[in-house]
Amino acid sequence: MTLHDRISAAQRQLTGAGLSDRTATLDADVLARHVLGWDRAQLLTRTREPAPDGFAEHYQRLIDRRSRREPVAFLTGSREFWGLDFTVTPDTLVPRPETELIVEEALRTLPAGRSTVLDVGTGTGCLAVSLAVERPAALVVATDISDRALLVAAVNARRHGVAGRVHFVRTDLAAGLDMQADVIVSNPPYVADGDAPGLLPDVVDYEPAAALFGGPDGMGVTDRLLATIPPLLAPGGVFIVEFGYGQEDAVRAAAQREGWQVRRILSDLQGIARTAVLEATRG
Repeated sequence: MTLHDRISAAQRQLTGAGLSDRTATLDADVLARHVLGWDRAQLLTRTREPAPDGFAEHYQRLIDRRSRREPVAFLTGSREFWGLDFTVTPDTLVPRPETELIVEEALRTLPAGRSTVLDVGTGTGCLAVSLAVERPAALVVATDISDRALLVAAVNARRHGVAGRVHFVRTDLAAGLDMQADVIVSNPPYVADGDAPGLLPDVVDYEPAAALFGGPDGMGVTDRLLATIPPLLAPGGVFIVEFGYGQEDAVRAAAQREGWQVRRILSDLQGIARTAVLEATRG
């Protein structure tokens, strides 16, 4: 049986498990390349060759797990974010493309020279590490309440050569920190508890609930951040925070209540408001 035959069979299995045709095709291809250790060009040029010894068994195990809706990033152990490959485990959220909005805005704000960044709830470290890579003179502090997530983030910092400039702290949000950051970034839990049934099984059944859910209205953690982090922000600095679908009005109201000025709201490629850029008007 050729590689093409194996991959086509995997696509049919994934479609039968409820994935869309497009997702099934993409996932079957990604997992095949993962098992083979090939890039896309190699697979395209060799797809009519017989499957190598051992491929079918390894590949089928991964396809079976994906059929149960386990995320591809957990099957391969990595996900690309900001052009960098990040180690991912079930102890962390899978980095999403829309979170790159935070990196883009932070880079617009951060000076090219020395600066300080605080990443609250770092998870895989994708924000902290990406910003450290892009700003070689920056010092980054990254927090998380999960020891396991911090271990993953530390792996990613070493992987991308910034371990000496990213300091990881285990704490609840930013409790106990004493610093003045030029930029504070966060992708906090913001899914409302009652929205769990509407999430894809890939998300709700596999990603850590503590990193997903933000209370009855999804705003619990964001409200705490808005109330507690102003003293950690340097004069003229900004807080850049991601929020969920339909939460723009709630974020604006909470920001106003806590004395923040909304500089701008950023939308993703689908035009959905996703990220608030805030400036503290009081410390």
